[in-house]
Amino acid sequence: MLNLEELERKDKLKTKVLKYIMYKKRTEQEVRRKFVAEDQELLDEVIENLKEIGYINDENYIERAVNEFMNLNNLSLKELKYKLMAKGAKQNLIEDYISNHFEELEEYEIASARNLIQKKQNGMEEQALIQFLLKKGYKMDSIKEAIRE
Repeated sequence: MLNLEELERKDKLKTKVLKYIMYKKRTEQEVRRKFVAEDQELLDEVIENLKEIGYINDENYIERAVNEFMNLNNLSLKELKYKLMAKGAKQNLIEDYISNHFEELEEYEIASARNLIQKKQNGMEEQALIQFLLKKGYKMDSIKEAIRE
């Protein structure tokens, strides 16, 4: 049985974590990084509780983040993956999401490459453009498709 002091500590931590994740959706890893100085056992309990009630859900986070990235940025699939990993999303969840949405993401990568080609086209020759896109992580097939159109 938890005593009153432990309940208050747990409630206080839960409130802090909730404020942090309500301001902006976060992955479990981001929460752990932010609250590394807290009692880890207590933090585990709070995180598990918040996962159970749906406030922390890395799969939803990945979906929302990908949609946001797709609307705001021109990224290769590789860049998308790195951004998600930097946020602490688990690699297996990222891979699952990519394989389940492969065609859509492939079309996005081609459209993204096309946008960058249109922006850079004036000052760059085709070979330099291809090298630029390869360095950004675009697949050669996506680049060729984007140039063809």
